[in-house]
Amino acid sequence: MVESYNKTERRKYPRIVIDLPLEYQEKGESCLHGGMVINASEGGFLIESTRDIPMGKELSITVLFAKENRLDDFKVVAKIVWKKPYSKEDSNGKPFWRGYQYGLEFVQMSDEDRRNLTFVIGGRFEFEEILPSLSLQL
Repeated sequence: MVESYNKTERRKYPRIVIDLPLEYQEKGESCLHGGMVINASEGGFLIESTRDIPMGKELSITVLFAKENRLDDFKVVAKIVWKKPYSKEDSNGKPFWRGYQYGLEFVQMSDEDRRNLTFVIGGRFEFEEILPSLSLQL
């Protein structure tokens, strides 16, 4: 289920299509918010969230994933480098979700969290294993 996002990728790091839940906190705030990682690379994420976050804002992010039959996570600090309004439509073309997509660039990550990111984008898990494990409301 993990696949290359674009076969003609020109970025420094290739992106991998992946849907994983995340929690984030804007720098200087105490409130946690939810979202989804849509694709990932060694340098950043594409995420979706219903919140309108300013460009340039730094986010403390925790990404949840399955590892060895348990739920694990890794943490990063990332900066918003681009954003755009985004909506998803049902089969009739009616929007059922409205929010934003954000391009994030990693600013800070521990060595252990980098190893976990490498594990995730390296495709060494089955996406189907994650679904039964997660009962999160984002």
